[in-house]
Amino acid sequence: MKLRRLWAVARKESIHIRRDPRSLGLAIGIPMLMLLMFGYALTLDVDRVPLVTWDQSGTPVSRDYLAQFTSSRYFAFQGAVDNYRDLERAIDTRQAWIALVLPSNFARDLAAGRPAAVQAIVDGSDSNTAAIVLGYAQGITLAFNQRITLAEVQRATGATPTPALDLRARVWFNPDLESKNYIIPGIIAVIMGLIAALLTSLTIAREWENGTMEQLISTPIRPAELILGKLLPYFVIGLVDVLIAVLMAVFLFQVPLRGSVPLLFGVAALFVFGTLAQGILISAVARQQLLASQFAMVSTFLRRFCCRVSPSPSRTCPCRCR
Repeated sequence: MKLRRLWAVARKESIHIRRDPRSLGLAIGIPMLMLLMFGYALTLDVDRVPLVTWDQSGTPVSRDYLAQFTSSRYFAFQGAVDNYRDLERAIDTRQAWIALVLPSNFARDLAAGRPAAVQAIVDGSDSNTAAIVLGYAQGITLAFNQRITLAEVQRATGATPTPALDLRARVWFNPDLESKNYIIPGIIAVIMGLIAALLTSLTIAREWENGTMEQLISTPIRPAELILGKLLPYFVIGLVDVLIAVLMAVFLFQVPLRGSVPLLFGVAALFVFGTLAQGILISAVARQQLLASQFAMVSTFLRRFCCRVSPSPSRTCPCRCR
């Protein structure tokens, strides 16, 4: 292998990329556009949930209970109603996602030591969101119940009880549990894998369709020099895309960057090189740009999506994800 021939092929491919604005748009613009679209569209955070209440008790205890919801960042108080008709209208019109109904005997049952009933009506049109909202309501109710229990024990015994177990949850790598902190890095990997394979899947196939592959074969260029020469310009473009994606994640989406930056780009370089090599293989086998691009799409983006949906090997997963 001679570096002179390798550099000649790389220079030829670089000139072709520079003269083809569509290739540059595909290589630079599409990853940025996809990251913006997926970054803002995909989120699993459920907060500021619209809430309406119907307090039939009207006591300090019931107002104290509802204050736990209205003061939480997970709920946004939209107002109070005084009948089921207004409550149902608020749910149907999406003015509220959850409604709390406190019966008239709420405070009386708590004072007597009896279980007090609270009705929570949740919009179930989105089952995942409804489950999360119910989890928030149950958590606040559990904390309120524990506070009342501790107050009763303290009033009866005159001493503050100490729990036998003190459980304190600590999340290491995403302490705020924000979905964007793990969705954005995953999106970057999926986008880079897709774009890198699509870019190189057109290189050798384009030579066959344009009829210039016979001219390259007739030259002293060896197969390894041809493959690496065509891969090098796209490898540089791939690293530029990784840099742009990381900068967008850190400064635009406010995703914290922890650890070694050289290690990050070193691993990213290996990933980009492997995906580019996959695209070169597809291009050499397909020999048609349309077929190569479609096969690159199926073997990268769709396969990763299948593996996310069905991570365990099963008969129902067509890509046999492992």
